[in-house]
Amino acid sequence: MVFPTADRILFFIKTHGPVSTATLARKLELTTEAARQQVQKLVAAGLVEGRQQPASGAGRPRQDWVLTEAGNRRFPDTHAQLTAQLIDSIRQLFGEEGLDRLISKREEEARTAYLATCTGASLPERLEQLARVRSVEGYMARVERDGADWLFVEDHCPICAAAQACQGFCRSELQLFQEITGDGTRVEREQHLLAGAGRCVYRIRPVS
Repeated sequence: MVFPTADRILFFIKTHGPVSTATLARKLELTTEAARQQVQKLVAAGLVEGRQQPASGAGRPRQDWVLTEAGNRRFPDTHAQLTAQLIDSIRQLFGEEGLDRLISKREEEARTAYLATCTGASLPERLEQLARVRSVEGYMARVERDGADWLFVEDHCPICAAAQACQGFCRSELQLFQEITGDGTRVEREQHLLAGAGRCVYRIRPVS
């Protein structure tokens, strides 16, 4: 199946951004001019916007491309508006304590399901199993090697609206990922969607 160039660009920015026009042209096998024209169409449609990146050396700052809020809405959001409304209703009816009990229940169910699934004998196996589980849930998760470390990358957050309405939904991920990777590792969140990053990235470091 061949996807329209604009959709390919949106997906590439979602999974690799911020990226330059030159990078888009090279990775998607387009001419620089074709990539520039497609990006400008996406900018005009409100799906992509430029972001200045610090210059390397004495050069001028570089402009890379990121998805706008509208661009991110092109990807699954698990009924974001309804979710946010439900959270607000729970908070009004049962207070912060009631909402916290709901989040704790969700955390416990996720922990049981993940630990039952991520049973690989090695760290790479468990990370790949975790990535598959999270991808089924809509997180577009993947695993990358970075020297002696591993990166667990989530290019999308299907519960972003819920997490924005109540950041407690993110609180247990570090601990849960730590349980899955095991005692011989340390898990650190390097990028966080809610802190303005384009994705969530966790670094898994082996420790002696």
